[in-house]
Amino acid sequence: MENIYDYKKYAVLYVDDEEKSLRGFERAFQDQFRILTAATAVEGLKLLEAHKDDIGVLMTDQRMPGEKGVWLLEQARQLRPRILRILTTAYSDLEAAISAVNTGAIYKYLTKPWRPEDLDAVLKRALEFFLVQQERDQLLKEKISVLHNIMIADRVVSLGLLTAGLSHHIRNSLVAVKTFLDLAPLKLQEENLDLENLRHPDFWKDYHRSVQLQIERINNMLKDLWVASEKPSFEFTDAVRLENVVSMALEALSDKLAAKNIQVETRIPPSLPPLKVEARKFSRLFELLLEDEIVSLPAGCRISITAQLADEDPAHPAIKVTVQDNGPGMPKEALRLIFDPFAVRSDSPLEYGIRLMACFFIVHHHGGKIVAQSQEGKGSTFLIRLPVNPDRESVAEESEGFLQKVLFNDALWEKYLASH
Repeated sequence: MENIYDYKKYAVLYVDDEEKSLRGFERAFQDQFRILTAATAVEGLKLLEAHKDDIGVLMTDQRMPGEKGVWLLEQARQLRPRILRILTTAYSDLEAAISAVNTGAIYKYLTKPWRPEDLDAVLKRALEFFLVQQERDQLLKEKISVLHNIMIADRVVSLGLLTAGLSHHIRNSLVAVKTFLDLAPLKLQEENLDLENLRHPDFWKDYHRSVQLQIERINNMLKDLWVASEKPSFEFTDAVRLENVVSMALEALSDKLAAKNIQVETRIPPSLPPLKVEARKFSRLFELLLEDEIVSLPAGCRISITAQLADEDPAHPAIKVTVQDNGPGMPKEALRLIFDPFAVRSDSPLEYGIRLMACFFIVHHHGGKIVAQSQEGKGSTFLIRLPVNPDRESVAEESEGFLQKVLFNDALWEKYLASH
């Protein structure tokens, strides 16, 4: 049967003060596993701290000069509780091994001297457990993300239907308000009403301009909401060049960018292949994203837009786009809700996440992914991955494959739980 596990994906760290034992361990297992070794518990901890994301199994001797093996296992449990911890002891150290088991510090203990053929099976089983555990954690994160997106989609579709129903009536009402504002000063003048405001014509100009801006905001919000909630056709028949789409977005927003003195630098190679898209929907992507940046950023900030061909899967080419700013960044809580259209913006309480939600669905409908990264005081970054040739069938196959992975992983997890 073909082995489904990659035993070299994560390293095995072996800690022992006997140089002969370390060399023997490397000779016996270096072809099958990634091996790290250390001669003391303190050195082992340094390796753990330096490679904490790359180590799947820690195996340590108990009796060593200085700190003992149980101390190292406890440090590892605090640092990375998911790492599988194995203690090797002589019979005289059995009490230490029992104590480690009782405190939950280890996965298994072995007596010395260990036999390579027995240890081979133990290490493989430990790495298998660790790999399944890691994949399960990742799948659970993806499940939560999928459920979150489904919930947002449900709410957005409902809101989109509401938007479609109310848009006509709201627009008609706004036209009436606009007409009243246009005629009100003239009407007052015709009736020769001696009102304080008539002595200050700037009042009417400012008031009129303010209401007009609010009307425009409401109209744009309705339009953005409709873009996001509109059901996609999945007909990717339009070929567009990324640099052209970004250029058009910058041109459309040139006045708003200039008003806040926000500089935008673009580095998009013309050699990138054209993207197959649903042009009417895709053309709004970068305009919406940049509009949100304009609202969020203080005056005088900079934005850079870069793109390159992704190299993960040559059979399915994709373009990676990075939109990065040097603004104040966002707190973790705001970052978690950034694509939720119902979260109020802390930087602008009158703004909702409609634009970013629309970006999320435009990218999603084109088979891509968009994530946000941010750190307070160090700006924000949007990472977008867009397939060059998206198609509906591949998205369906990916969903089916994801479900199969979940079921298979759950079965393995139950198997390991039953055996421990």
